[in-house]
Amino acid sequence: MSETPTTQPRPERVTLFATCMVDQLAPGVGESTIEVLEYLGLEIDFLSDQTCCAQPAFNSGFRSEAFPVAKRFVELFEQVEGPIVVPSGSCAAMVRNYYRDLFRDEPDLVERAARVGDRLYEFTEFIDRYFGNDAINGRLSDTATYHKCCHLIRELGVDRPPLELLENVDGLEMTPLERADVCCGFGGAFSVKMPDISSAILNEKLDNIEATGANNGIAADTGCIYQMQGGLRRRGSKVQVVHIAEILAKSISRTAQTGIRTG
Repeated sequence: MSETPTTQPRPERVTLFATCMVDQLAPGVGESTIEVLEYLGLEIDFLSDQTCCAQPAFNSGFRSEAFPVAKRFVELFEQVEGPIVVPSGSCAAMVRNYYRDLFRDEPDLVERAARVGDRLYEFTEFIDRYFGNDAINGRLSDTATYHKCCHLIRELGVDRPPLELLENVDGLEMTPLERADVCCGFGGAFSVKMPDISSAILNEKLDNIEATGANNGIAADTGCIYQMQGGLRRRGSKVQVVHIAEILAKSISRTAQTGIRTG
């Protein structure tokens, strides 16, 4: 476990990039993300006119449609200072790893996107970088298992920080998930274009989750959460799949001061 926070100076405020899925389908994830960041003493800025990072269009092969959406993202977020925090490894990977490909014919835009990407962190990655994984002293009497989302571990290289945050929650019994690093079958448009293969991958993941006997499955990406929760509901399972921010927020024993500023 990371006992000592990074030597990098801790920021006083961050900007939240909520993502489309959180904004439209899972606002509780955004609220929990804010609650945890406030617990860490941060003030949160929120750009009210933020939209998509263009990942759905890009992953589906619609580059010309993705381009103006991604360009607008860069134009919007290059105006803010300090870290940008996003509760999604896949959206973070899109900005940091794939904008340079999308903008390859416009070198200036590649550089501008890189400057934004250098300040953009996935939620648990940000906590690990600036505060250390023992910074959240929560308590929660429950059982859980953790799914390692593909973009988080493969595209961003963030493996241990989420688990270390969860292991630091007093009273939360974590059971290892067999083949935790294997895909849940979502993959964005993949689950729509290849539903049979997606379902087969999902069923193996659900079998492994249920085999742990845990009350909760935890992941760090909303798409994965909806994929697994939908499958469990169709099975009639009582296991709940939640975002790691929701578990951490639930575990916090004190209420943080509100510090949201919209712009």
